[in-house]
Amino acid sequence: MASFPRFFVLLFLLAPFCSSNLIQDSFHQCLSVNTDSLTQLPNIFFTPNNPSFTSVLNSTAQNLRCIASYAAKPQLIFTPLHETHIQTAVICAKKLGIQLRFRSGGHDYEGMSYTSVMDPPYVVVDLAKLRGINVDVQDGSVWVEAGATIGELYYRVAEKSKTHGVPAGLCTSLGVGGHITGGAYGSLMRKYGLGADNALDAKIIDASGRILDRKGMGEDVFWAIRGGGGGSFGVIVSWKLKLVPVPETVTVFNVQRTLKQGATKILYKWQQVADKLDENLFIRVLIQNSNVPNTTQRTISTTYNALYLGDVNTLQEIMKESFPELGLTKEDCFEMSWLESVLFIAGYPRVVPTSVLLAGKPAFLNYFKAKSDFVTSPIPEEGLEGIWKRFLEEESPLMIWNPYGGMMARISESSIPFPHRNGILFKIQYVNSWMNPEKKVMNKHVDWIRKLHNYMTRYVSMFPRQAYVNYRDLDLGMNDKNGDDTSFVKASSWGTKYFKDNFNRLVKIKTEFDPDNFFKHEQSIPVLPVKGKSQRSKNGKKGKSKKCGKGRKVIHH
Repeated sequence: MASFPRFFVLLFLLAPFCSSNLIQDSFHQCLSVNTDSLTQLPNIFFTPNNPSFTSVLNSTAQNLRCIASYAAKPQLIFTPLHETHIQTAVICAKKLGIQLRFRSGGHDYEGMSYTSVMDPPYVVVDLAKLRGINVDVQDGSVWVEAGATIGELYYRVAEKSKTHGVPAGLCTSLGVGGHITGGAYGSLMRKYGLGADNALDAKIIDASGRILDRKGMGEDVFWAIRGGGGGSFGVIVSWKLKLVPVPETVTVFNVQRTLKQGATKILYKWQQVADKLDENLFIRVLIQNSNVPNTTQRTISTTYNALYLGDVNTLQEIMKESFPELGLTKEDCFEMSWLESVLFIAGYPRVVPTSVLLAGKPAFLNYFKAKSDFVTSPIPEEGLEGIWKRFLEEESPLMIWNPYGGMMARISESSIPFPHRNGILFKIQYVNSWMNPEKKVMNKHVDWIRKLHNYMTRYVSMFPRQAYVNYRDLDLGMNDKNGDDTSFVKASSWGTKYFKDNFNRLVKIKTEFDPDNFFKHEQSIPVLPVKGKSQRSKNGKKGKSKKCGKGRKVIHH
């Protein structure tokens, strides 16, 4: 590797006081020094002066709030074509002191993979062009690159086998890379657990630019990246995921109940049975406002959105025995392939072909703010009525209640960093969305969801009040705005909510694997300062550690 001109290193130390062109030029220069042909490739670098910059930045951003005029923008977007390009980018960024953000899909609720509320300038490495998928039915696994979407993954698996699936997300435009790092729940979770529970291997690029597989990174780091959240330990290049058996024919239904149809009592009953139902049955509830037909009045609508891994007749028997209150009829149900059920659960009309999954585009775009909670005992009817009252005061609120139980209750809290297991009845996702770009409008809607979240305090998990890391919420706290290392105590404000006691282990692993805290963002795992300093003094800037570094293996391609 050619030596890096000290001139550029010196210049970049002055970056906060220099123009953005310095960052672009320095990064570009370093890449050309390390890989001669890289800078000659077309459509791989996008600066704010490039006509395509905005379209590339916005390409996978689902939350318009994070790309609004008042949101921070990167100095440069780099779209690598190969994992070696990412290695070079990491090496150069570390030499130059540039903060990198890595984006695989864009369903990043606070946009931390492509925007920032921290002060240091940053470069986005967008992995959208890395989307290879290799399905091996005989081995019972699939290798999938980080930039592929969940929809593409499902489609390619179904191409090879009608009786195999992958436990992962409900939103088909999710980028695989970041999705699995947070846990990855979906309609197969009660049968098979999370996507992260079914991860067999991974390739990650560490702060030294090395490509490591499971053996190379070590079991501690492999544990940490399966549910410990993205952007803290390295760049996920690809995942090896387990294929699981699914029936050739599954059954789905959507059943809507309004307040006039007894929605409150039915939902109270759902809370008591949803986690105890046959593990082949997943019934989530979507709660939103709706109009009363032929009036100007509004009401609350609850929609029971379900997948059953079996035929309609068996489903009918289960529902009559376990949840007759819903009043499910055979006419409500549709039998279809598992791949078709993916589209149904995601809300696509039944006439849409499964090939739409290859488009990798989100079904909707809007400005939104989201939060999450976990519930350990049923919310009483008067508590539900308090929710309805608040909902009817807002324009387009949404709650999604996802049931737990089944396999989720049998996996240990410490199996992976994702700790929300036995004792959890269901998870709540709160979403408030709007279409007006003005900041005052945003503040109004964000204030509403914060007040609803505050109202829910008495009804949800406590000590800690748990939250789902893939629904990032900066209201829970964040790292120091100036980019300096954050204390363990400060980071615990969100770390224990996302990871409970697993947060302590994540911090120890982070300190050993990335002692210089190169991989950081607003809610990244912090390093322990004392240990971090001793590691630096022993190892310089190489980021090695006795525990995690031993026996590492670089995979060459």
